Amino acid sequence: MLPILGFLGERPAHAYDLATRLQERYAHLTATRSTVTTLLKSLHRDGLVEAREPGRVGNRPPRTEYELTEQGSAGFRGKVESGLRDSPVASVDFALAVAYLGSLSADEAVALLTARAERLAAEQAALPDAAAAMAELRTLEHGYWHGLVAAELAWIDALVERIRSAELAWAS
Repeated sequence: MLPILGFLGERPAHAYDLATRLQERYAHLTATRSTVTTLLKSLHRDGLVEAREPGRVGNRPPRTEYELTEQGSAGFRGKVESGLRDSPVASVDFALAVAYLGSLSADEAVALLTARAERLAAEQAALPDAAAAMAELRTLEHGYWHGLVAAELAWIDALVERIRSAELAWAS
């Protein structure tokens, strides 16, 4: 749902356009045009998007374009914020929220990423050091999780520094 709301935040679109853009930008997500259409109808029922009168271009069949409502914009923002703040380490939800980081102000992005880094550092500190109690071969998953958390923390720290230093151009 987040990519659909994000695309509609960029510009109004019809289901075919959205499905094409999803395939181009998120090849790892599988979404057919019928899935996108069903999602759009659900978002419309929930008041997150508004349907425009179907338009016709050339010989093509009429297509209904959708655009975000104020409620949809607020829902999109909320999803980006919660994805940055609350999603698990190395999750698709975090990756999708990062894709729309630029929809927030630089200060909001830094605050959310910093809060996430603090949460992850606390989670990392709470991970057991099982290697001391057991043979490492039986606790490889602990090393894996420590590595994932450390990598994400390093990435967040570098991104926050790039935002603060204005090395990363910020639109909003």
